Amino acid sequence: MSQTVDRALSILPLLAEGPADLGRVADRLGVHKSTALRLLRTLHDHGLVYRQADQRYRLGSRLIALAQEAMENLDVREIAHPHLVRLNEQCGHTVHLAVHEEDEVLYIDKVESRYPVRMYSRIGKPVAITVAAVAKLLLADLPEAERRALAEKLDYPLYTARSTPHADAFLKELARVREQGWATDLGGHEESINCVAAPVRGADGRVVAAMSVSAPNVVVTAEELLTLLPLVRRTADAISGEYSGRTPAHHPDKDPA
Repeated sequence: MSQTVDRALSILPLLAEGPADLGRVADRLGVHKSTALRLLRTLHDHGLVYRQADQRYRLGSRLIALAQEAMENLDVREIAHPHLVRLNEQCGHTVHLAVHEEDEVLYIDKVESRYPVRMYSRIGKPVAITVAAVAKLLLADLPEAERRALAEKLDYPLYTARSTPHADAFLKELARVREQGWATDLGGHEESINCVAAPVRGADGRVVAAMSVSAPNVVVTAEELLTLLPLVRRTADAISGEYSGRTPAHHPDKDPA
């Protein structure tokens, strides 16, 4: 039974490459055409493959619908939270997770600093979109036309002398962030607060969320905070791997089965 299931599932990545006829499927599986046909019929009955008029098979609409449903039901916050807590335990600073919804970037999770100086950010609250490091990462991933259209309709409040002053400067910053794969806010929103952020990516490589570490100057300098960038990026990569299904969930508090 397990060999049959394994063979049937092996057909799906083959068809993901494009339509294939019975002979090609049989050759890829290393089985007789009658065996391959039996497997294809079973997958067809479940809507996972579809037989075209030219007798080639392609992935079925049911499989695509299941994948879409699974993606919609993935909760990036639930997946990310244990990683955010671990990062907070390692560095002691405030850790945020944010997503882009319509024309806003919102915090969806926060782990407080262990230090007495706390940040006023709140879950569900929009970030300062033209200066926040998490916003830069999320907006930098948009197609160029969307980035430009959004940049041109935003207001650019001068929170501090380091705030982004206008759309051209913002677009240049987004291009730099897109190329380097990480972002900072060094006193752009509040003079005394610095932040470094990294992207969380889905299976298609697109940025689905951004996570950051923030700290006030009285606790750590901007230069010292930047030394945490490798750790922040490793954490974001770990969340990305679990969210996209490339790596299994990590449960440090549980013994291996």
